[in-house]
Amino acid sequence: MNERTVSVKTAGAVGGLDVGAIRRDFPILSRTVGEHPLVFLDSAATSQKPNQVIDAEAEFTRHHNANAHRGIHMLGEEATQAYEGARATVARFLGAPEPETIVFTRGVTESMNLVAQGWGRTHLREGDEILITEMEHHSNIVPWQMTAAVTGATLRYIPLTDDGLLDLSQLGSLLTERTKIVSVTGMSNALGTITPLRQLADSAHAVGAIIAVDAAQLAPHSPIDVQALDVDLLGFTGHKMLGPTASGGLYGKSDVLESMEPMLGGGEMIHEVFHDHSTYKSAPFKFEAGTMPIAQQVGLAAAIDYLDGLGMANVRAHEEEITRYALDRLLDAGATVYGPKDASIRGGAVSFWFKDVHPHDLATILNEQGVAIRAGHHCAQLAMRRYGVPATARASFYVYNTKDEVDALVGALDHAQAIFS
Repeated sequence: MNERTVSVKTAGAVGGLDVGAIRRDFPILSRTVGEHPLVFLDSAATSQKPNQVIDAEAEFTRHHNANAHRGIHMLGEEATQAYEGARATVARFLGAPEPETIVFTRGVTESMNLVAQGWGRTHLREGDEILITEMEHHSNIVPWQMTAAVTGATLRYIPLTDDGLLDLSQLGSLLTERTKIVSVTGMSNALGTITPLRQLADSAHAVGAIIAVDAAQLAPHSPIDVQALDVDLLGFTGHKMLGPTASGGLYGKSDVLESMEPMLGGGEMIHEVFHDHSTYKSAPFKFEAGTMPIAQQVGLAAAIDYLDGLGMANVRAHEEEITRYALDRLLDAGATVYGPKDASIRGGAVSFWFKDVHPHDLATILNEQGVAIRAGHHCAQLAMRRYGVPATARASFYVYNTKDEVDALVGALDHAQAIFS
């Protein structure tokens, strides 16, 4: 197979990135919306894909398509090599000790369901407690509600401060010997808040609990070292980090993965099948039943190669700079911004309410100006209720966004205000 190449290296532009060169790798960014150039500010929902990712996925499908870990023919061996090569790439990107600690899934939703079912239903009993936060995405709430209902465990929440940070003043009473798992987002998709993961990991381990992380927003935007953070489990989503949809996975410490039961049963995850029972392969393979999204994980590896070419420290620096500029412009324009106002402790998903314009109406008007934002509760209804709003508008930034696009957003807000006034 051809080696993937990344055309963009670090350069002295915004946050250490040559954003102009980056944008040329993303064909969709040349589209227009009517007479307006597309301003895509919805990367927290899904990121756009560079040519390198599109080509890697297509090249696999055109020339190497077969089922991984099945046939011993040439294409089968090439597919297996590409699939397992992608696993090794992900492990390196996350600082995992070995590829076998990476389970491939379709993304964080599947990963957190695997944790809640495979670990939670195996280890939790009545009287045990699960600790999460009020800023979680529904994918890290609903699976735990379902598991609590089955096991009799109790779900508890770390509250939020008025400025969108975790209120850790109550951690001592919330995290006790009854706590068996702490499951938290690494970066809020609604507030942008970055979670102090190492602090929570140390606190969880001190009472004998493990910690699981929803890194759907954190992994695309910041360097991660799972060993330095000492997290036990960490889910990530490929389509939010330049990769294809249906790509992603779950990192887990080896002993934690081996203690978990599979969520799905079927082909390839078994060791032996008898009339009354089956035995399973070791992790990660016991969690990968059936035909996996092979081409998508190959595309994810290409996305990681691309991000590595940019340098994740540069990616983070770019996000801080763009977010800082956006916060200043939005606040000056009269928007109410939810979440921290300090760009150094938050990500680039900026939720806001503008004047008296409902977010859905605002998003409709902005779309007519070529500006794509998200409007709604962002699958974070607990956070919305905490701040007394049914929904917010959300602009979210990534490596291809510019300050000119922030200016376009603010200009479109002025246009919306003129319409609704």
